[in-house]
Amino acid sequence: MKLEKEEVKRLAELARFELSEEEAAEFSHQLSEVLAYTGQVREAPVEGEKPAIHLLSLTNVLRDDEVKPSLPREEALANAPHREEGFFRVPKILEES
Repeated sequence: MKLEKEEVKRLAELARFELSEEEAAEFSHQLSEVLAYTGQVREAPVEGEKPAIHLLSLTNVLRDDEVKPSLPREEALANAPHREEGFFRVPKILEES
C-alpha cells in the first residue's frame, strides 16, 4: 500500500506536526514501506490456528472482598490540617465553567 504525500501531510496536520515538503515525501516513502511489510502478515497461512489473544496465559490475582472494621471518621480526620463537616477540606484546583 502506497501512502501519498498528501495523506502524510493530512496525518501530520491531525497530529499537530509541522512537516516540510521534503519531510512529507520522506515519511510517505518510509510509511509506505512499513505498510507494505505489515501487509505481509495478511498473507500468512492461519487456517486451523486458534486466535492468540495473549501470548502468555494471564490471570488476575484477586482476593475475596472482606468487610473489616475501618478507622473511625474522627480518628481519620484527627491530623487533617483543614476539615469541614466531617470531610477533608482541600484547596480548590478547578475553575467553574
